Amino acid sequence: MLISIPALNDNYIWLYKRENLPVIVIDIPEILGLSQVVQQQNLEIGALLITHNHQDHVGGLAEFKQLYPHVEIYGPDECADQGLTQIVEEGKLSVAGYEVEVLATGGHTAQHISFLVDGHLFCGDALFSAGCGRVFTGNYVQMFSSLQKFKSLPDDTIICPAHEYTLSNLAFALTVAKDKSAVENQLEKVKKLRAENKPSLPTTLGLEKQINPFLQADSLDLFIELRKAKDLF
Repeated sequence: MLISIPALNDNYIWLYKRENLPVIVIDIPEILGLSQVVQQQNLEIGALLITHNHQDHVGGLAEFKQLYPHVEIYGPDECADQGLTQIVEEGKLSVAGYEVEVLATGGHTAQHISFLVDGHLFCGDALFSAGCGRVFTGNYVQMFSSLQKFKSLPDDTIICPAHEYTLSNLAFALTVAKDKSAVENQLEKVKKLRAENKPSLPTTLGLEKQINPFLQADSLDLFIELRKAKDLF
């Protein structure tokens, strides 16, 4: 089971559950939508995974801890002051019956991490559909390295970013794409989904390799050029 819960203006809280296991939650910008889904579906939360320290990813953490005081909370060192129960770095992690691969994916923030669970990549603000995160407290070298790490995953990896930015990302991608057809096709699909108030996510790595200019950038210099252009778009 994979559920995206809309939060704030354009965030998603992701829930993932395998049969006979509790649900894991990825990022917590606010609590209301999560608590409603948990109550409606009678879910047990096994763990909360945090990708980075921006407020729209940790803003609901204090309330989460009040509602679910026994749930373990995992995240990077930059979130240590948010009350994590365990600070994690790149490597393997056993969480609530799941084997989780933690990937160091800095760039958007210096210590941003992503979580790979059963072929699902929960990548916070490191990777979006047709885009990637702005570089804030990290740097361009980190971000480019993170994208190369993502590209090495299998094409059928299910990509679960934390924001509904797909339409604006595709609009930019159209301006720089060498082969516009894949981008145009996806843009039409996403327009229909959003018109029906449906999420454009998740996506797949295979699709992103066709439509995401940042994944297609084959050098650090080209990536920096594209990222700076998107910042001004």
